[in-house]
Amino acid sequence: MRSDSVPPGQGPPAREPDPVDARLAARLAELRTRHGWSLDELAERSGVSRSTLSRAERSETSPTAAVLNRLCHVYGRTMSQLLSEVEAKPTPVVRTAEQPVWQDRAGGFVRRSVSPPHAGLRGELVEGRLAAGADLAYDRPPVAGLEQHIWVLEGALEVTEQQAAHLLEAGDCLRMRVWGPTRFRSAAGTEARYLLAVVRP
Repeated sequence: MRSDSVPPGQGPPAREPDPVDARLAARLAELRTRHGWSLDELAERSGVSRSTLSRAERSETSPTAAVLNRLCHVYGRTMSQLLSEVEAKPTPVVRTAEQPVWQDRAGGFVRRSVSPPHAGLRGELVEGRLAAGADLAYDRPPVAGLEQHIWVLEGALEVTEQQAAHLLEAGDCLRMRVWGPTRFRSAAGTEARYLLAVVRP
C-alpha cells in the first residue's frame, strides 16, 4: 500500500484557516454583534447572502474583495481600515517584510498594504496585483467620496468609474473621487501591478 493513500471513507484533511483570515472572521462577527444585527439583517443591508456571511464569520471561506467592499460600505470603513484592525499596529517605518498582504484567491487579486492606515493620517498606500484576465467589480465605494489615485507600475489596467472606462498603461495615473460602482480589469492578457493612494474624505 502506498504511504500517501487515503483510507477508505476519509477525505483529505480540513484546510487550516489562514491566520489573517481567522482574525478577519472574528472581527467581522464582532462588528455585526456591536451593531446588534442578525445575519439576516446584515445580508439585507449589504446584499451579501446569509450563507456567505455565516461562512466568512466562521472562517470557513475567505471573503472576496467584492464581498469585503460591501461589508466595508455597511460598516463605514475602507478595506485598509478593516484589514488593519486584524493586523499588527503599523509603525512609522513599514519594512517590506512587515507590509500586510491579503489575497482574493478566487478573483486573482493580491493586495499589499504598503502604508497602512495610521492614527491622525487620512491617506494610505496600497500595491495591487491583478492576474492576467482578472476582473474585479465593486458595486459601491466603502466610503462615499473616497479619493483615489491609481498609478500603473507594470502591465495595463482598465478602470471603469461613473460608466467611463480608462485604459491605463505603465506610468499612467488616474485621479478620481469614488461615488458609485467601479471596476478594475487587467488588460493585454498580462498581470497588472499598480499603486493605489487612498485619501479618506
